[in-house]
Order: sequence, then structure tokens, then C-alpha cells
Amino acid sequence: MKMTVALLFAVAGALSGAAEPRFFPVDIHLDSAAAVAAWQFELADRRGAMTVVGVEGGDSDVFRLAPYYDRDAVARGAAKRIVVADYSVADENRLPAGRIRLATLHLMADGEVDLDVALVTATGADGKPIGASIRIEQPSNASNASNATRKP
Repeated sequence: MKMTVALLFAVAGALSGAAEPRFFPVDIHLDSAAAVAAWQFELADRRGAMTVVGVEGGDSDVFRLAPYYDRDAVARGAAKRIVVADYSVADENRLPAGRIRLATLHLMADGEVDLDVALVTATGADGKPIGASIRIEQPSNASNASNATRKP
């Protein structure tokens, strides 16, 4: 199950020739009628102007901590694309369903970006794939993301 959604962001000032990079967050949302126990997505920029500089957890209690991703690549400033995933072994009645903010990614761009998010998988408590869609949104309030981090 691979679904791709693209979103074009014109980063303020990026097209005016400004030499300084711009920083902005994006929220990744999953929509599923079924309870979600695990998920994985990939985010990339078709134009190559984006670098991931941070990842925060989502809204749900079971996905509140920062998800799994390549922390070393982000720390080195080498995350031009990123694969992000998480899972929960919580009881099925604690698993989220509906519209779920999976994560907030903090991005740096030195030009216009054309972001592409692909849902690699979403599964239920039984480990079987579930129907789900994924999308990118700019948060209405950049401080809405959790500051929790996953311990190594």
C-alpha cells in the first residue's frame, strides 16, 4: 500500500533571491477509519531544496513521543529525504482512529520546495494493513507540536 501526496510550498523570501535558508514546520496527518497500531511514511522534496532539521511526535497518546527516523542524518544536516515510522503495542481500544497527526517535521529550505509524502504502510493491532490516506499540512500554530523526544 503506497500512496503519494504532493504539496508545493513557496517558502517566504526564498524566491526573492535571499541567501538565508528559511525554516518551517509541516504536520503529517493520517486518516483511517480503523485503529492504527503502526505506520511508516517517506517525505522528500522533488526540487532538492529541503533538509529535515527536526522531528516531533504526534497528537495521540500512543504516538506522542518522537517517531523513529535516522537521527544521525538529521544531526549532520544530511536528511534530504526521510523515512519516519512508529508502532504501538497498546490495547486496541487505546489505538487512535480517524484523523491523526503522526508527526511534525521541521524543515529548512533554500528555495521553493515541492514536498512529496508517501504512505508506505499503516497497520492495525493484528499487523494487517488497513485503509488509510496521508497528507501534509502547514500547522496553523507552529507551537502545537509536542516537545517530547524518544529516548535512544
